[in-house]
Amino acid sequence: MPEHVYEVIEIVGSSKKSMEDAVQNALDRTAKSIETIRWFKVVETRGYVEKGKVAYWQVAVKIGSTLTD
Repeated sequence: MPEHVYEVIEIVGSSKKSMEDAVQNALDRTAKSIETIRWFKVVETRGYVEKGKVAYWQVAVKIGSTLTD
């Protein structure tokens, strides 16, 4: 098996439901343009507040994809 070389991008996903859903939204959108996604790493989590309540989550993720020939 050859050794892999990865490209890494940083994306911010958001969701009104949960942090996990925000990550999934980021991955789903990225998968529309990058087919070789292999891993992700959460680098920041934050939220937007309206009237003292969490309105939605924002999660920054680094996404690694393998480079192809």
